[in-house]
Amino acid sequence: MNAHVPQGLAFLKGHGTENDFVIVPDPQGRIELSPDTVARLCDRRAGIGADGILRVVRSAAHPEAAAMAGEAEWFMDYRNADGSTAEMCGNGVRVFARYLQRAGLVGEGDVLVATRAGIRRTHIAKAFPDGAPGDITVDMGRAILPEGRVTVTVGERSWPARNVNMGNPHAVAFVDDLAQAGALLEAPGVHPAAAYPDGTNVEFVVDRGPCHVALRVHERGSGETRSCGTGACAVMVAAARRDGADPAVTGNPATYTVDVPGGRLLITERTDGSIEMTGPAVIIAEGVIHPQWLRP
Repeated sequence: MNAHVPQGLAFLKGHGTENDFVIVPDPQGRIELSPDTVARLCDRRAGIGADGILRVVRSAAHPEAAAMAGEAEWFMDYRNADGSTAEMCGNGVRVFARYLQRAGLVGEGDVLVATRAGIRRTHIAKAFPDGAPGDITVDMGRAILPEGRVTVTVGERSWPARNVNMGNPHAVAFVDDLAQAGALLEAPGVHPAAAYPDGTNVEFVVDRGPCHVALRVHERGSGETRSCGTGACAVMVAAARRDGADPAVTGNPATYTVDVPGGRLLITERTDGSIEMTGPAVIIAEGVIHPQWLRP
């Protein structure tokens, strides 16, 4: 893979509501992860298995993050399971912050993380009395709601969708039953294609109760995943607007519970438009990848 890790590649494995990641510590930015290597690492049969890769790099050591180094020491270099880069990953940034805490690089409280979508403020809550780690809250920034009608299609069925950008693109469709999304082995059709020139994540949503929804998601570059943090935020905003709630207009924050296949997230949109996501983040393993496997 590269000549800088002749003894093997150190890694950790973590997840946030079962959206799982391989974490690659690389403080000085010396490890080159090719798209092929990322895809091999994420392979669930021949690799470690994950929805994506989190490379942990000091912002000052990465050309895409150097300008943010004065505010955020650490940059989350996120890659999708197919090796492509992505702007942001909400569950990933929580797991990223948990790694920083576990490695002794940060403590409880506020931690700033640089991403391709800008700086994200995370808050690591205190551990529970039984020693279990506390939840992590992420300031996900503001949602952008591009104008224009969007349609999502699976097989012979189509639904109107809401275009929501959370630093990365989403098409949110409300359906009667999550099974209508089908197997999600392939990306659903989205029209017009011009609305998403770089592709999009697609969320299918049902109501569970007042201010309570559930979703399934097909993530761009990864396929169906057990959870998508930015997707949960996009769904919350789309549901709130559908329900007539706009905190910037009403002056009241809106909070929704969002169930994902891998757990539950709490999403709040504040009156200034900022969106906060709270949920768990767990590190489950660490090890070293054999150097022979790293060879192309």
